[in-house]
Amino acid sequence: MKEKKIRRTLSNQRVALIVNPKSAKEKWKRTLKLRQYMHRKFPGRVYDQAKDKAGMIELAEKLSLENDVLVVLGGDGTFSDVMQGIFNAGRQNEVIMGLVPLGSGNAVRRSLQIPKQIKKAIKILRTGEPKPIDVIDLGGRIANLVSIGATAKATHKKNRSKIPGLLGHLLASRILFTHPREEIDVDLFDGRDDKGRRFDQKTLHLKLFDCIVNKTNYFGYNWTIAPKARIDDGFLDVTFFDIRAYSYVLYFPLIYLGHYQKILKHYKVKRMIIRGKDLHIQYNGEIMPTRDEIELKVLPGTLRVISPRKYAKNK
Repeated sequence: MKEKKIRRTLSNQRVALIVNPKSAKEKWKRTLKLRQYMHRKFPGRVYDQAKDKAGMIELAEKLSLENDVLVVLGGDGTFSDVMQGIFNAGRQNEVIMGLVPLGSGNAVRRSLQIPKQIKKAIKILRTGEPKPIDVIDLGGRIANLVSIGATAKATHKKNRSKIPGLLGHLLASRILFTHPREEIDVDLFDGRDDKGRRFDQKTLHLKLFDCIVNKTNYFGYNWTIAPKARIDDGFLDVTFFDIRAYSYVLYFPLIYLGHYQKILKHYKVKRMIIRGKDLHIQYNGEIMPTRDEIELKVLPGTLRVISPRKYAKNK
């Protein structure tokens, strides 16, 4: 009875499907059956005309004013762009998001236990329930994952490269072998450390190789970058890699699996400020101009995303 009610509720909503035509090496353009299938499932409600990031955000902003549910067909980058558009429209408390995974990065999908298979993910849209999730706010930019330091610099290099996909990431990542540690000051607010000790404010002075601030566990290609992050716990998950480049490279297999992070400085906080010199910053795989200071804060339970019913009820 409850499942029928959920289906009826969704069917009474104004729903739009936003497609990133470039996801998964332009699979949307290459696969006629996929396009036909999605047009059958969302008749007259498929929008695939956005040509770039700015266009995707603008489209999501417009559609969020006209619809109750925005379903994303794409990867983490597309999801974050649609999320940004919803915030730009001020509709984050009204619009529900759905996700049908398509793309190389699926951190949000995995964090919400949404199936990778398209047909199964669409079934979740019918039978699932909206789950409140947290997001990261960087002065109006909305994110699920942020890095500051070496991996952000590698992202800067990758985004300037003409080599696509995993190969482009690997070539850009060569700078990790030589990236120096940078002196930074960090103010952490309203948080706790790994031993559960709470604090109102803590100041750190570090020689930093990299800093990871996440709401999801993964970062592209199944990299378990933040094993202790939770998408709905109300905190920023912060890991400081205060190690040298050679240690990062030497232990990278353990870092990729999320094991090495267990011995690094780790905090859960509501807000943080990092100060340094020409900080490299990336969010959701997008670069920001270098700067000497950046503030991040968590916006708890701000968005609702349709998830499997059993998982959506977990708090």
